[in-house]
Amino acid sequence: MCAQELVLKQRTEILHALCSSGSAEHLERVLDILLAHGELLWEDYQNIQVLGRALYTNARWLLDLVYTKGVDTCEHFLTALKQVLPEEQGAALSFSGCCLNLEKREESQSTSTQTLLTHRPSLVSKLQGCIDGALEALVVSGHFNSGDCNEVRLPIHTPSQQARCLLDHVRSKGESAAKVVLHYIEQKQQSGSQNQEKLTPPKDFLKYQKKLSSSVSAQSCFLSTYGGTSHMSLDDIYTEGELELAHDCADVHGPLGLEDIVGTVGTVNEEADTVLVSGEAGSGKSTLLQRLHLLWARGAALQDFLLLFPFSCRRLNSEQRELSVQELLFQHCCWPDREQEEIFQFILDHPHLILFTFDGLDELKQSFSDEHRLCCPTQRAPVHILLFNLIQGSLMKGVWKVVTSRPEAVGPLLKKHLRKEVSLKGFSPSGINCFVRKHHSDPTVAAKILESLQTNTALLGLCHCPVLCWIVSQCHKELLGCGEGSLQTITDVYVMILQHFLQHQSPLKSNMGLGWLQEHLTTVLRLGQLAFEGIGTTCYVFSCTDLETCGVTDKDICMGFLIQSKDMSSTHSKHYEFLHVTMQCFFAALYLVLSSNTDRSAIPKLFEPQDIRDTGLTSRCFGACLPSTDQQRQVLGGEATAAETPNLQITATFVSGLLSQRHRSLWLHCCPSALMEKKVKQVSRCLSKGMQKHFKSIPQPVAGEKKSMHAMPDFVWLIKCIYEMQESRIAKDAISKLEVDHLKLTYCNIGPVECTALAYVLQYLRNPVGLQLDNNSVGDVGVEQLLPCMHICNSLYLRNNNITDEGIRKLIAKGIQCDNFQKIALFNNKLTDACTQHFSHLLKTKQDFLSLRLGNNNITAEGAKQLAEGLRFNHSLQFLGLWGNKIGDAGAEALASALENSKTLVWLSLVGNGVGSAGASALANIIKNSTSLEEIWLTQNCITRTGVECLIRALEHNTRVKSIWLRNNDLSLEEVEEMTQRESRLIF
Repeated sequence: MCAQELVLKQRTEILHALCSSGSAEHLERVLDILLAHGELLWEDYQNIQVLGRALYTNARWLLDLVYTKGVDTCEHFLTALKQVLPEEQGAALSFSGCCLNLEKREESQSTSTQTLLTHRPSLVSKLQGCIDGALEALVVSGHFNSGDCNEVRLPIHTPSQQARCLLDHVRSKGESAAKVVLHYIEQKQQSGSQNQEKLTPPKDFLKYQKKLSSSVSAQSCFLSTYGGTSHMSLDDIYTEGELELAHDCADVHGPLGLEDIVGTVGTVNEEADTVLVSGEAGSGKSTLLQRLHLLWARGAALQDFLLLFPFSCRRLNSEQRELSVQELLFQHCCWPDREQEEIFQFILDHPHLILFTFDGLDELKQSFSDEHRLCCPTQRAPVHILLFNLIQGSLMKGVWKVVTSRPEAVGPLLKKHLRKEVSLKGFSPSGINCFVRKHHSDPTVAAKILESLQTNTALLGLCHCPVLCWIVSQCHKELLGCGEGSLQTITDVYVMILQHFLQHQSPLKSNMGLGWLQEHLTTVLRLGQLAFEGIGTTCYVFSCTDLETCGVTDKDICMGFLIQSKDMSSTHSKHYEFLHVTMQCFFAALYLVLSSNTDRSAIPKLFEPQDIRDTGLTSRCFGACLPSTDQQRQVLGGEATAAETPNLQITATFVSGLLSQRHRSLWLHCCPSALMEKKVKQVSRCLSKGMQKHFKSIPQPVAGEKKSMHAMPDFVWLIKCIYEMQESRIAKDAISKLEVDHLKLTYCNIGPVECTALAYVLQYLRNPVGLQLDNNSVGDVGVEQLLPCMHICNSLYLRNNNITDEGIRKLIAKGIQCDNFQKIALFNNKLTDACTQHFSHLLKTKQDFLSLRLGNNNITAEGAKQLAEGLRFNHSLQFLGLWGNKIGDAGAEALASALENSKTLVWLSLVGNGVGSAGASALANIIKNSTSLEEIWLTQNCITRTGVECLIRALEHNTRVKSIWLRNNDLSLEEVEEMTQRESRLIF
């Protein structure tokens, strides 16, 4: 049977083999091979790979085309299919007679553009690990702009799809761009081969490498966070969190992949070797490192590193000995069976092939310092000094270090030693969906939980934090039985897990109403005292002696809140830790609320963490209320250092929530009501006092400028505490004295949880305010949480916040109803043409709307036409910004037609939109007719002399226009000089 007949006969099986996985990878690899061997033309490829079309449809188009091209093409197709499909998938297909050699082909082509086709399969493979470097080379050479880079880096693309997209873009740019990318790949290969030539590891090193990878794999294959509950396989439960660069990077937008952490993307200090992964408590930092460890051990990622040494700062806290770097590596990670000196010398000689990871720098008792310099890797020193010198590069320069920490714990002293900082933002909405479905083998249960979350957006916002998502999944029976909307705060979620664990110890009494806490009060107080002392002394791992001091029994341990520490326990002694550091903070808060033994100043001092930072001694905060344990005596003796402010703040947040009216009924039989009322008043006073302190720090405005407050992260924490109390009286009292025109909360780690709290408090502002939330992680869920305070916002700035068209739909629907709402800025989000119909409706409806800025999104000519429909009916807009989109001439013409008679437009930006002379000619009509326009920005377009001539003629009729910016267009130096002399308002 000939190949053509085989393709027809096996059509159904081939379609299934190509598409059943849901991934387009098999189809795309087959297309690569057929392109490379000339069996498909470039036009054929474009007809098959239609964006947005179903995978099965694309595969059918390929089969139809291959069949019509005849026997030879069918042979090539079947041979490519055999090469691409896994052996078990290909077993069901017949490839008889198809044994063509696809590896070698006579090359008659000579151009670089043709080479992109003939070598496409190998180029895709080579580019996957160095997309960022190739893009950088293309940007530097002037062939790519940020829009091209964004299209390649679309988060929906796999690495191989990014490589193909890059090659397709390069081909469209022409011969010189193709030469740049081929030269880059060649250099990358030469660099790699040179490294390989130098590398001659001894046999014992290779044995050690195998032993280390086995050890790392064994430690990483099961989920270690949350106590490794249920022995979940990391492969089964791991869900990607959202990674972003913590700083602006010109051509990098959107989420990063795991390997980007140690890639070149986003590097700000080439000389440094340390990468910081920062994230709030519970955002998934430890699990992310664990995933990296497992992928390295399996050979699936980070293969540029021959050795990976994982460290836990929590474990390093307990190391009392002075160690050398060699002892630190071998004793804390993996001991070589022989030739330790030879292996360590190889590490010293090849530092760029070694990776260290340090999890939880914020849990280290000592704050980062560069006072004690150490350069010799064989010299012994306290572990924290070794660690600090490794981070800053004094020790083991060239070794890559990945460090995780909460952002608040990282000061400027440490940041100057960082290669880059990557922020872990927790789960995206799709991540929540994925995690819940992975957590529950029963899809019906998972569907019910997700349905419950969709009806309670405040709880959905909380689930962006992985630890809270885990709690909600773990306590699904309680969640589904508690009614819609009853869980609103972080404290609500932790009270739910407290009830879950306690009632599971006495299932027959699980319907005892409010008595479940009273029954276990002694256990809660004992665990609470242990947690409280630990928070006060920066202790997260407890010995049996620590447990005995607080009266913690085996029965208390069996409740499940404490688990055995795998890192610290040995055959001779056991050590324990709480399921998660936030669980320790929760129990510390329970102790503060329920115990009658704490000092009356404990709560006020808890809400003043800045005092702790100033003194550097936790004992000043908790000394009067902690029992006199050995641990506390050490603190008083000056042997330990300050507790972390972040954990004190989390504890304070829980105290606020536990003292809320909604939870007070739980404590009725556990604590005297008079004492409870006193603590409630203390917290209320602390929150009010803290807010007033912020308000007093607001500087007086410069004459003619608006009064603005640039809030610090502590302000956001106080807002969250107020929200946890869920009492409008406290919110009103706390915010009533704030009188500013502009509230700035940029780079404050604002996510959906913070948005919920902000809206709850800010809705009580007396006067309208401009709310600036640029460079946070608001997202669509956060946008929805902000809606309750929209009526008080006259302007809303949400640049760089991962907002999509769906978030905009809800935002505009609410904004139209708000009389004060007049300005919005959404630069660098994930908006497409679908959002413009909502803005068009806004412009038609609100005749007092002043400013619309949608720069650096994905709006095309179609979106511009939609906006134009709204602009035709709007008589108020003054500022319109569409910088960095793709509206082209057609879009510019539509906007110009709508705006040419505007009597309000002052400023228009169409920078970097592919606007040519036709668009410039249309825009000239606005200049000619407008009585209000002052400035147009047309930089980085493709306007020629013809278009500029139109602008010059229009300027002759309008003296009000101050400037037209035209830098980086298609004009010669001579044309620029001539036109500058003719019209001084043209800025080149």
